[in-house]
Amino acid sequence: MTTQFIFFSGKGGVGKTSMACATAVRHADAGQRTLIITTDPAANLADVFEQPIGHHITALAGISNLWAMEIDPDSATEEYKERALAPLRDIFPAPMVEVVNEQMSGPCTAEVAAFDRFTDFLVLDNDAYCPVPFDVIVFDTAPTGHTIRLLELPAEWANTISAAEQGSGQTCIGPAAAIQSAKFKYERALGILRDPAQTRFTFVLHPEAIAIHETRRAIGELSKLAIHTHDLIINGIIPPQATANSLFAARAEMQVGYLAQIERELPYAARRMFLMDGEIKGIDRLRTVAALLNGEETAVFNQTSHDQTIPAEFHLLHPSEVLPRILPNGRRRTIFFAGKGGVGKTVASCATAVWLANQGHKTLLLTTDPAAHLGNVLGEPVGDEPAPLAGLPNLWAVKIDPKAVADVYKKRILDDARQRGRPEAAIKVMAEELDSPCTEEIAAFDRFIEFASDGSWQSVVFDTAPTGHTLRMLELPLDWSKQLDVKVFASVDTAVADDVAKQRFADVIDMMRRPERSTFAFVMYPESTPIIEAYRASQELATLDIPTGLAVANFVIPAEQADTPFTHSRRAMQARYLAEIQERFDVPVLTIPLLPQEVQGLVMLAELGEQMYHEAVMV
Repeated sequence: MTTQFIFFSGKGGVGKTSMACATAVRHADAGQRTLIITTDPAANLADVFEQPIGHHITALAGISNLWAMEIDPDSATEEYKERALAPLRDIFPAPMVEVVNEQMSGPCTAEVAAFDRFTDFLVLDNDAYCPVPFDVIVFDTAPTGHTIRLLELPAEWANTISAAEQGSGQTCIGPAAAIQSAKFKYERALGILRDPAQTRFTFVLHPEAIAIHETRRAIGELSKLAIHTHDLIINGIIPPQATANSLFAARAEMQVGYLAQIERELPYAARRMFLMDGEIKGIDRLRTVAALLNGEETAVFNQTSHDQTIPAEFHLLHPSEVLPRILPNGRRRTIFFAGKGGVGKTVASCATAVWLANQGHKTLLLTTDPAAHLGNVLGEPVGDEPAPLAGLPNLWAVKIDPKAVADVYKKRILDDARQRGRPEAAIKVMAEELDSPCTEEIAAFDRFIEFASDGSWQSVVFDTAPTGHTLRMLELPLDWSKQLDVKVFASVDTAVADDVAKQRFADVIDMMRRPERSTFAFVMYPESTPIIEAYRASQELATLDIPTGLAVANFVIPAEQADTPFTHSRRAMQARYLAEIQERFDVPVLTIPLLPQEVQGLVMLAELGEQMYHEAVMV
């Protein structure tokens, strides 16, 4: 039996999880033994299937032939370390094994561990991971930038292990000898990813400019890896019955041009999926979506299962209660816009930065998202160094490109070692250990710290990566300060550990924890999955003593637009979730309306900023 692998990828918020789950249900209903796995750190398969899943293969209730698993990075890390250390305990003395354990306790290991578990399901050579012989395995991946990163790793880690074998025998995730078997596994995984008879990549996108751009870019990146088997699902198309409403009619007209652009620029097999009047959750709803994707049903859009009563209108907190959490007030303020992919973090952060700059505050806008879209929204290119935006005094923008900053980071570390008089043999070992895929994450974090500790700005606005990756970055100062002494320098000289860097990390953590200096704003649209994901993230931040300062509800249908059955249904759903946002988050709540078209350019951003921060907020 040859297992078929289907990867769902695309920009955050385009419906990858829904489409992946519907596809998995379709294969299971056809009698194929099907497994669906998420590689997204902010997993939500359980939310869509409405039943617990977790970090183990789980048979789903209510459907035959379907299993699911949510890869947990922390559990994967411990399992990976144990697999690598177990054989060494029978060969080497305990102190030596402990040294290896320390080497494998740094932030690098978490990334490779999650990836290593992902490859287990590709090569299928361990019954402990796949006790059932699956016909189909569906991967619901993290948003595109992080997925490309994951898929680049097989070649990179195989090369890193080979290089270490020829040199010191060390890597930043332990001795090459201890992970030698991983090299062959990664090489096999890459071969499977490249095999069109076994593997297909389905890109989900909305008919919008940024989603088209990201899909085109991602397909290009996969081509560099010799992966060429693609198809498309164009999701979120406004259905004909919704165009009786003026707002959705305008959005449908906008989509016509983008649908034509997709046909021109992305000439792949494509299926279309209409926007539904309610959420896609539960086995029955997923079956409906699967039928729609295969052209078997056409009139199902008003089969909502939720209450259609719209609650009485209510006011969210007035902007006067929001502004103290946005304005610098005589001291530098850092604002983090976080949340699930596709909830509108980039627009919210850009509109906020433009508004702050127009208030006269010297503002830096930056992104830590690998799939950076600042330039698309601003209407101007954004580079790797802060640069002023034309026509808008007080605003600078920059993106942190992990690949670009990695070379700079490695050179700085090695130059520092030479200045300290370290011997060339030691520097060679350091260079080998720095020449690993995880250095990009470390370098991006180091650049983030640099901007976060720069006192030359009155306001710093971060457009962050999707939730799971943002939490990973925010936890790095704690992880890294603990592991600095045993990081790449462990096998060289612990005296090289950078005490100045440690203090800088501590200062940034202190800033994050102080509400008068830092605001974490969670952006979500009023539906279950983004609310749950934001709430979980806010709770995790609380364990780091970092408070949530603001909730932003995006894509809110104005009350006056609930004038057709379709918009009434969606508005009723949103109203209940807006009440849930107020209940879950004990902070001011700001709303951003669903607009007739995409927000692009400084003029639209300035108008939206005024609406967000100066007009009464009514839902």
